[in-house]
Amino acid sequence: MAAGGFSKLPNGTVVVALNLPSPATPGGSVRVLVHAHNRARALTRLRNLGLRAVYLRGNAAPPTPDEITAVLHHPDGLIWRTAPVAGVTGGPELVQELWHPIRALLRRPAPQA
Repeated sequence: MAAGGFSKLPNGTVVVALNLPSPATPGGSVRVLVHAHNRARALTRLRNLGLRAVYLRGNAAPPTPDEITAVLHHPDGLIWRTAPVAGVTGGPELVQELWHPIRALLRRPAPQA
C-alpha cells in the first residue's frame, strides 16, 4: 500500500524505496530507504519494526542514485525523510531535508506530565 520501487546493485543486494504515510503528520508522507539482500528481506525489516501494511507493487518510484548512496553509507541501512510534494520542482536553491535513522520516525513522543 505504498508507492515505491527498487534498484538491484552490482553486488546482488537491493535498495528499496517506499513512500509511506507519515505517522507524525496527518496527510503527510515520508520516503523510506532500505538496503537488504533482496526485496522480501527489505520489506520484512520494515514489518518487523511495526510497519505491517507495507507492500511493494511495481517499480514506479525507484531510488535515485543520491538515495542509494545515502542508504549505503548509513550503518543501519534503513533511513527516511519527508517525501517531496508532488508537482513542486526546485533547483539548487531548494534545500532538501537530511536523512534520519528509522528510530527517529518510530520513536514515540515522551508522555506529558
